[in-house]
Amino acid sequence: MLELQDAMNTRINPEWRQAGNEWYRAIWIECAEMLDHYGWKWWKHQEPDMAQVILEIVDIWHFILSDLLETSGDTDDIASHIETIMQSSCETTDIPAAIEILAGNTLGHRHADVEAFVQLMLVADLTLDDLYRGYIGKNVLNFFRQDHGYKQGTYEKLWGGREDNEYLVETAADLDTDSPSFQQDLYEGLKAHYTRLCKQE
Repeated sequence: MLELQDAMNTRINPEWRQAGNEWYRAIWIECAEMLDHYGWKWWKHQEPDMAQVILEIVDIWHFILSDLLETSGDTDDIASHIETIMQSSCETTDIPAAIEILAGNTLGHRHADVEAFVQLMLVADLTLDDLYRGYIGKNVLNFFRQDHGYKQGTYEKLWGGREDNEYLVETAADLDTDSPSFQQDLYEGLKAHYTRLCKQE
């Protein structure tokens, strides 16, 4: 995942490590979006949308990996550090509280907080395998977006009135995530939907 994130960031900006990107800001903004998906408004009926919560967790992971790569740079050291933290046990059963701890710590330090992220993963019942599969899927979508004009502002995120994220989840669900061709199959599946709904190659 670290290698894929480096490749994605390099695709957007070959000099990304020197660009001064504020990864922490992206993380806490995603936390706010996640809380909206989970629901927090006491004045109206809300049901947690856990599928969207998990997508937000995966999105945050992209920014955490980027922050760690920029700060440390050594993928082996980072992976070992993450592996150690992943062994921790869950300290809370409250998803909104876990989201706020991650957002608060990230804002306070202006850097990613891997420990708080792992606590959020655990309370959301997300395993490392789940995170990996979700990450691979979103990485494919991010490359697809870049290939179809995301950076230039010409990419259509809504396909037939639905977000591309929804097509990502549906397409991935029909594929074998353990297949060596999973990434390519997922890319081609997204392309088929995009071409059909947006009439673009």
